[in-house]
Amino acid sequence: MDVRIVDFPETRVAVAEHCGPPDLEYETSKKLIGWRIQHHLSPADHRTYGVHYTDPLLVAPADHRVDFCVTYDQPIQPNTLGIVNKTIPANRCAVARHLGSRRFNTAAVYLYREWLPKSGEELGTYPIFFHYVNVGPSIPEHEMITDVYLPLR
Repeated sequence: MDVRIVDFPETRVAVAEHCGPPDLEYETSKKLIGWRIQHHLSPADHRTYGVHYTDPLLVAPADHRVDFCVTYDQPIQPNTLGIVNKTIPANRCAVARHLGSRRFNTAAVYLYREWLPKSGEELGTYPIFFHYVNVGPSIPEHEMITDVYLPLR
């Protein structure tokens, strides 16, 4: 797997916060999708991210946390969908690309288990995050592209 080191720029985002079981993540992401449609934010012009604060395999379902994000640099007014402003901070990151279903991300596993121990690098303080390169209901699972960003010191 090809791994690059990049400087990820500070990125302002609109966020749907998910707290709870992983099987309910899609319900949370639908809030962001609805908000995105209301604000006419096309996937071509506004990148989609997932910031994964916990590993669902290592925490109790009730303690699982992930933010579903879309790039957006305007203030967000209070809304019924609960979408809020946040910032993904600038980070030096290792990046690897995963192709296929987003249910099991092989690039994330590779970065943590294989690449990091051999790299001489240390984990940063910000959680791993995913850039969902292509999104939408017309993207078949086998064509999904996800870039995985592992923040480093």
